[in-house]
Amino acid sequence: MSRHVAIVTDSTAYLPPRTMERHGITAVPLTVVLGDQALEEGTEISARSLAQALQKRRPVTTSRPSPEVFAETYREIAESGATGIVSLHLSSEFSGTYDAAVLAARDAPVPVRVVDTGMVAMALGFCALASAEAAEAGGTIDEAVTAAEKRAAGTSAYFYVDTLDYLRRGGRIGAAQALLGSALAVKPLLQLNDGRIELLEKVRTASKAIARLEEIVAERAGSAQIDIAVHHLAAPERASALADRLRARVPGLADLHVSEIGAVIGAHTGPGLLGVVVSPR
Repeated sequence: MSRHVAIVTDSTAYLPPRTMERHGITAVPLTVVLGDQALEEGTEISARSLAQALQKRRPVTTSRPSPEVFAETYREIAESGATGIVSLHLSSEFSGTYDAAVLAARDAPVPVRVVDTGMVAMALGFCALASAEAAEAGGTIDEAVTAAEKRAAGTSAYFYVDTLDYLRRGGRIGAAQALLGSALAVKPLLQLNDGRIELLEKVRTASKAIARLEEIVAERAGSAQIDIAVHHLAAPERASALADRLRARVPGLADLHVSEIGAVIGAHTGPGLLGVVVSPR
């Protein structure tokens, strides 16, 4: 390993594989339980298979990695030459992944700093990238943690979903908010706030909701140098069109990633998801 501080995250960061390889980032997989099958995200179940299962109303749940999986990951990284590890994970409001990493870190052969980023998807991915870049520049474990926390503090994430029902079923949004959306037949816009998904606005139609999502992102981006990620689940045309419009509207755009969301987050949002992460450099 070319640097002393190694970076670990989890599969919900949804970083492109080439990016992870280039920066030496390790992702520990979460699990999707589909019927009686436990499948690792990223290798054993695709987002498209997950979307089809949801559309057929098959039972789908998700599960954190075990502390033993984290412990083995930390051991392997230490054996490869790292003298410290920064382990960055999705919001503890969504998953017990952070808690499992903390348990494993106690007995790791090298110091491990576990961070609850309060983020998810590429909001988490951008934090892992910032931490990796700090480590590559020769930064200490504390400096790599600080880089991730600084990136998290400036990052925003916004989501459009066709229905709040999947979030309600998974306990990721309050039943009262979900019922309100259904009763009014509105299309919800959501935001990530303090590690939780909250209802941001209610819009009458899908087209108006997506247009409003674009406006919010453009306003949030301003003219600063900024990275953006557009996520979707079973909605590639929507995502591609939105990405094209954002390229034209955001003057300080540095990198723009477009990708289908993974199975773990998709299980809680449902098909039709359109999400945008805005992350100043």
